[in-house]
Amino acid sequence: MTVPVKDMLETYPASLGNVDRAAMIRCIEECFSCAEVCTACADACLSEDMVADLRKCIRTNMDCADICETTGRVLSRHTGYDANLTRSVLETCAAACKACADECERHADMHAHCRLCADACRSCETACNELLATLG
Repeated sequence: MTVPVKDMLETYPASLGNVDRAAMIRCIEECFSCAEVCTACADACLSEDMVADLRKCIRTNMDCADICETTGRVLSRHTGYDANLTRSVLETCAAACKACADECERHADMHAHCRLCADACRSCETACNELLATLG
């Protein structure tokens, strides 16, 4: 059973202050989704006949997956909140998603998994930037 991020956030016993809950929920969900998609895309790239041509794509997928996973985990922790660290993590995640989407788009016409990954990365990049905008 998967517990929705929204449900878990609502159980937090302390105040979240003026954090935009909807933006926070969306960003956490997008980060974890993007991490999964990037991992699957890297694996699919490894199965392609022209794997050597996809070396940069694979590396970018793996980096993006790790950064998205970390960002989702950091955003899921609210006790002892550090706004500067949160901003840095979100900026890094948005940058990783942009780089991964840019790279995957280079291969999207040949590989559907790269097209799907680029879409997921763009969505996560947007969610990170939207949450950043609400943090002030």
